[in-house]
Amino acid sequence: MKFPRLYTLKEIAEIIDTSFVGDASFPVHGMNEIHVVEAGDIVFVDHPKYYDKALESKATIVLINKEVDCPEGKALLISEDPFRDFNVLTKHFRPFQNSSSPIAPSARIGERTLIQPNCFIGNNVTIGDDCLIHANVAIYDNTVIGNNVTIHSGTVLGADAFYYKKRPEGFDKLRSGGRVVIEDHVDLGASCTIDKGVTGDTTIKEGTKIDNQVHVGHDTVIGKKCLIASQTGIAGCVVIEDEVTIWGQVGITSGITIGAKTVISAQSGVSKGLEGGKSYFGTPADDFRKKYKEIASIRQIPELIARIEKLEDK
Repeated sequence: MKFPRLYTLKEIAEIIDTSFVGDASFPVHGMNEIHVVEAGDIVFVDHPKYYDKALESKATIVLINKEVDCPEGKALLISEDPFRDFNVLTKHFRPFQNSSSPIAPSARIGERTLIQPNCFIGNNVTIGDDCLIHANVAIYDNTVIGNNVTIHSGTVLGADAFYYKKRPEGFDKLRSGGRVVIEDHVDLGASCTIDKGVTGDTTIKEGTKIDNQVHVGHDTVIGKKCLIASQTGIAGCVVIEDEVTIWGQVGITSGITIGAKTVISAQSGVSKGLEGGKSYFGTPADDFRKKYKEIASIRQIPELIARIEKLEDK
């Protein structure tokens, strides 16, 4: 998420009431999670296990809960609770805006686009030309939709990320300030849910077709011309490259990459990244042929046990 103007390190420190290490005029362009940070961004870290990763990342401002040596060319914001203060920044730069009408006055809707009754179109939403938005679709603030997009009834674009920090008193939610971006010629089935990014974009690229009841988690990027069948669940921060086919009821864990032209069979569980151009099946998902050989071997176990018992009886 980029800020509306260039801020200084001192200005950011004043917003969250923290001390800082570095030049007071050090430039701050925005804030992001570690997997999408760029120079000029703030990233937060609150566990020693990830200190080095944050300090060595592309981010040039690190919001951290310990005074450490500041890498050259970077700055630090020293906070008792970086998670909390990251939320403070999100609330400051992307506050919740109440809507007073089903289609916000700030929404921009293209030519020949049809919006059926009972839809909600939030603040600063952009919808391109020749789209069809069926009844009872909810499109949250700041969503961007391209041209020739079809969205079926009951789909929700832009709900919050499922991202929580466990504290003694319960779960603390990380606020979502990102967007959903849907490119041209995408079809979304009925009752799909696509969460917005925490600070970046959840993106579905050109020509992808998604069936009914599919969930896409925050900051996930789905490539061009993918096919995703019903009841598939995709966690946050997943990268699905171009022309991937995912059949029904597949579950995909967070933070992995699925290579281009992969095919994943129905009811598979994907727990690690998959090399492109191959077919996969099972839980955990593995090469299609290998998995079926394993199943065939398992089916032989009762016969093998019976043979062993027969030998023992002799």
